[in-house]
Amino acid sequence: MLRGFKEFILRGNVVELAVAVVIGSAFNAVVTSVVDNLIKPLIQLVPSVGPQGGLVLRHNPGGADVVLGYGNVINALITFVLIAAVVYFAFVLPMNKLAEMRAKGREPEPEKVSEEVALLREIRDSLARRQD
Repeated sequence: MLRGFKEFILRGNVVELAVAVVIGSAFNAVVTSVVDNLIKPLIQLVPSVGPQGGLVLRHNPGGADVVLGYGNVINALITFVLIAAVVYFAFVLPMNKLAEMRAKGREPEPEKVSEEVALLREIRDSLARRQD
């Protein structure tokens, strides 16, 4: 019973799915930040957003300011890269090494060829050369 569970966990599908969920949630923060801090302000040039350490654009003299929060986007990108690095080095890389070690132990040995088969192959190759 425990052996089956161990094989299920180490098979890779569960780890790959967990990595996909973590990376997906981290990437969600990047997409949300890009939309909230870059795209929405460009679409909504009329209403004003308080300065939050971003680039302030003036639509017209005396009009409302629009803030492009590029600092928030950079923060989300850095967070995403750090989460992806931790997931890769803490989970993906060790699982790949483990799978590689397991595969080395299961490689089939090269098939031994009998003398008759070797002789027949030589004859076949010789005949093929004569026809060319």
